[in-house]
Amino acid sequence: MATAVETTFHGVTLEAYNDLLRRLDFRPEGASEPGCLFHYAVPTEDGFRGVDVWESADAFERFVRERLAPVLEDVGIAPPEVTVSPVHNYLIAPSERWADPSD
Repeated sequence: MATAVETTFHGVTLEAYNDLLRRLDFRPEGASEPGCLFHYAVPTEDGFRGVDVWESADAFERFVRERLAPVLEDVGIAPPEVTVSPVHNYLIAPSERWADPSD
């Protein structure tokens, strides 16, 4: 079941977020982690929040365990506040297969 995940990092700058992306080999507007359907980040008053939809809670937990937690520990960032919720529905951008054939 698809799972929504909000990670709130208090006291962590957007520059540190960008560094995390680089360390995880992600690029802005690039591909995400396998199992992550989409991700975005927004600034907050005291840090930033990442919002994701994952294919499953297991996929998110595997990413944290195998990839994110070691990088956070390496750079000295405390684990984020995490909220996990089951997803009732999500929508995605249309693909080529949905394009109007009369165009």
